[in-house]
Amino acid sequence: MCGIAGIRAYLAVAPAVDRAELARINDRMAARGPDGQGLWLAADGRTGFAHQRLAIIDLSEAGAQPMHSACGQYTITFNGEIYNYRELRDELAARGHIFRSGSDTEVLLQLYADCGPAMVRKLRGMFAFGLWDAKKRTLLLARDPLGIKPLYWSDDGWTLRFASQAKALLAGGAVARDPDSAGIVGFHLFGSVPEPFTVWRDIHCLPAGTTLTVDATGPGAPQRYYDVADALAERALKASPDVADARRCLADAVRESVRHHLVADVPVAVFLSAGLDSGALLGTMAGLGARSVSAVTLAFAEFNGLAVDEAPLAAEVAKRYGAHHIVRTVDRAEFEADLPAILDAMDLPSIDGINTWFVSKAAHEAGIKVALSGLGADECFGGYPSFADVPRSVRWLGPLSWLPGVGALARRGVSAAIGAGLGLHPKAAGLLQYGGNWAGAYLLRRSVYMPWELPELLNPSLVADGLRRLSPLSYIASSLQTTRGLGDFDRVAAMETALYMRNQLLRDADWAGMSHGVEIRVPYVDPFFLAALPPGEVLARVNAKDAVAEVPQPPLPDAIRSRRKTGFVTPVGRWLREAAGEPTHATVDFSAASRGWAQRVWHSGWTSPEVA
Repeated sequence: MCGIAGIRAYLAVAPAVDRAELARINDRMAARGPDGQGLWLAADGRTGFAHQRLAIIDLSEAGAQPMHSACGQYTITFNGEIYNYRELRDELAARGHIFRSGSDTEVLLQLYADCGPAMVRKLRGMFAFGLWDAKKRTLLLARDPLGIKPLYWSDDGWTLRFASQAKALLAGGAVARDPDSAGIVGFHLFGSVPEPFTVWRDIHCLPAGTTLTVDATGPGAPQRYYDVADALAERALKASPDVADARRCLADAVRESVRHHLVADVPVAVFLSAGLDSGALLGTMAGLGARSVSAVTLAFAEFNGLAVDEAPLAAEVAKRYGAHHIVRTVDRAEFEADLPAILDAMDLPSIDGINTWFVSKAAHEAGIKVALSGLGADECFGGYPSFADVPRSVRWLGPLSWLPGVGALARRGVSAAIGAGLGLHPKAAGLLQYGGNWAGAYLLRRSVYMPWELPELLNPSLVADGLRRLSPLSYIASSLQTTRGLGDFDRVAAMETALYMRNQLLRDADWAGMSHGVEIRVPYVDPFFLAALPPGEVLARVNAKDAVAEVPQPPLPDAIRSRRKTGFVTPVGRWLREAAGEPTHATVDFSAASRGWAQRVWHSGWTSPEVA
């Protein structure tokens, strides 16, 4: 895991690469690479790569980057880990390739030499990289199938720049800070910025599961090599096993994914909550032979003795599987002290990531460089309320949505009732207008604000332009371009995976973890794992979460299995309201969709004041 950057002056009239600019971009990502940094410029000065190293596989200097092939034709800067690199290395060696290091980075170079850009289909892992082919004079950018690792790029018409962080590109000094209306509107709708947009017009996020080739004429269009809806549709074609076989299939898939995610030359820890998903990871690690695993649990001083305190149940799980349990308690004073650093590290605005910041901070304090996370399990196993709410909404409201003008009329009426103080949630106004189709029902379930509310928060002309360019319902529907063979479960799984998980959870895990030099691995976010599971409609019938609890032997404690799902709760909302002098409740009432927190994040200086 690392930070990467590069500049390619592809037009002959473009100035040569500015080494100082490349260094500034790299320096902005210093936290991502505490184990070393590298800078390389091609002999002609037209291509340059930079790298910040967090050494996980092959800790020697032989694994340093940017890395060159023995023949000198290929150079790479790579962020991530390839979990099947040993198998790929053996295959390449059998075909005559010679290796000079034990790194997965060199495997990427040799694999590209062997099969070109199609190499990405062979990789099991998380990755973003830039690869320069000196003979073909092409730059290949690539991002992993599900978007675990970010990659941002900017093109001014003669020079292309890329980096692991959008803010790093700004730090170089050559990329404009003009606001992007679609990204800004997207944040206020979803609580995160939807790719490929950012909040800056000249910076783009390379979509997950795509590659981008830059030749002498500039960048082509991103080429998609993986789509989660396609993958779920293909999985749905598998024969449906009975309940017992389905649970065995699920258990085998979890064990195999965890086994791959333990590949490292440093110890691998786990972020442990009181939930099923992380507990199953710890138990599976123990079953695979991992001993005295460090398990890090986040607690809040205000929660001590309350039902929402994760630490006591997490301690029970840690004891069951022989883990070294680290409980890190955070209080309001530490949150307030860290808030400026959190907002600075946040590469794009988000309403989440606080918990990941503090648990990663705790891991760093304990000397941990790699930790497994249960992120992604809810998307796989139907753990969100949306898996029931969205299909129900479509079934009940779908027939009414065909009546012309009824939805808009109902919205105006309900909005008036909300304005009269009748206690309805503002989103209730859009129930009939949006709830009858898959994209609209999902927007209602996941949005922070609805489209008609935005002109009260932002410049109305910016909102109009942003809604036109983003087209929220079309954007959501694009995650379901393939509906062939998709049942209700898989439709929601595709949306949650391609939208909420990718644009919010994974992005937050990256900036919050890497700010502390901690690599967060996500065994439930793996295309090979996804493909190995039973079809979605089978998972919906077999109580997949309970099956996950039985993967470890012995299974997770009954107290964990019977605990009502609450999600990860923090007292941040209460702290913010207290600081503003607003009324608070005695118990916790903060959710990930807090409008107050969204406004606090947004008004921390992302763009010029006239945007708001």
